[in-house]
Amino acid sequence: MERLLATLVVLVLIGFAAFKAGVWWLADQRMAEARQALESYGVLHRGSISSGIEGRLVLNNASWQDFELTQPLDIARAEFDTGSPVDLLSALADPTSLPAQWTLRLDGLGLTLDPTMLRNWVTAEGVNSEGDPALFVLSCAPDPRQQLGSGDLIRMGITALAGDGFVRQTQGNLHAELNTISTGSLELDWPDARIRVQDSELSVLDGEEPMRLTLRDGGLMRRIAAYCAREAGIETGEWAGRAVAALVAGLEARGLAASDQLKALYRQWLLEGGELTVNLQPDQSMFGVPVRVDDNGGQGPSWQVRYNGAGVPDVFLTEAEPVVQETPEVAVEPVVPREDPETESWYPAELESAEQWIDRQVRVTLSNDNIVEGRLVSVSERELEVARVVAGGEVAYPMLTRAIVNFEVWRRGRAQ
Repeated sequence: MERLLATLVVLVLIGFAAFKAGVWWLADQRMAEARQALESYGVLHRGSISSGIEGRLVLNNASWQDFELTQPLDIARAEFDTGSPVDLLSALADPTSLPAQWTLRLDGLGLTLDPTMLRNWVTAEGVNSEGDPALFVLSCAPDPRQQLGSGDLIRMGITALAGDGFVRQTQGNLHAELNTISTGSLELDWPDARIRVQDSELSVLDGEEPMRLTLRDGGLMRRIAAYCAREAGIETGEWAGRAVAALVAGLEARGLAASDQLKALYRQWLLEGGELTVNLQPDQSMFGVPVRVDDNGGQGPSWQVRYNGAGVPDVFLTEAEPVVQETPEVAVEPVVPREDPETESWYPAELESAEQWIDRQVRVTLSNDNIVEGRLVSVSERELEVARVVAGGEVAYPMLTRAIVNFEVWRRGRAQ
């Protein structure tokens, strides 16, 4: 009997060790495949791998470095739970056969902000791939074209984004949450939707019903409205009006018009924030927001929206003629200001001779109408760098010379 008991103990230990080793090896293989599939977008570090006999896979101290961001997304702990060791081994051996029910928990998510969070912020066009203007523009400067950025968040006291994530897949529903510290939360419920993995690509099989998305700002929008209005030198109401006007212009460029209730809801959200719940259908145009035709007598479906728990009626879009800004047929010749030797001012300069202005204050206008002002640091055939003082330090921004349409220098005028 003792020998049988000892044999059983040995077999259990061998089985346990085999399970742990198998999970580690399979997880390492799957993470290597994920790194390869994502290598054109960024770098994925898996961290350390551990597992539990109840069907859990745990990654500790993982991270994701997106090539478009200057800082990595840190993941202190990622836990994938299938509910049984057999389902876990099956999912790792063949990711296309995920179990009917599983959960993924992401603890200790962290993203440190810096003033130049986006590497390509200088050359960003502010339009979509079809050239239409952006719909959501939050201006935080006297120039309405200068949008809210990570540098503004830092000056507001938000130096990092931190929180936790959760995904639960069941037979008839996909549920996901992202809860952050002091910057709000996002919650998604999608009946009949399923996450699947095919050829190392992650996709979502749409459900027949729309997804329900709930956004809670956690007081963030009030802080943004107050900060951006102060930076722009206007009242918060006027600032919100600018953002609504940008939404209207973006919709007009797409041949659409927003209902009065939709504009009022957007303005209220910008000023007060709160809890906003909407129904979305990603496979439809405008994500399922109803688009009415003018000649239907004002009748038609409305978007299912709830604001702070109360339903909001008459939220919809209407078809309209696209509004295109016309370019004058005759180009207006720019006026060259007469230089005054007694005063300093901005004077245009040749980009080819920019090297002689190193360490001088310059102002650069880009093809996307962005204006960058600061100290000229370096010049090469391909790009030049301008340093700006941000949050008490100086940060250099590289700009491609082919994207520059105007180059000016702050200097004293020359005698005519």
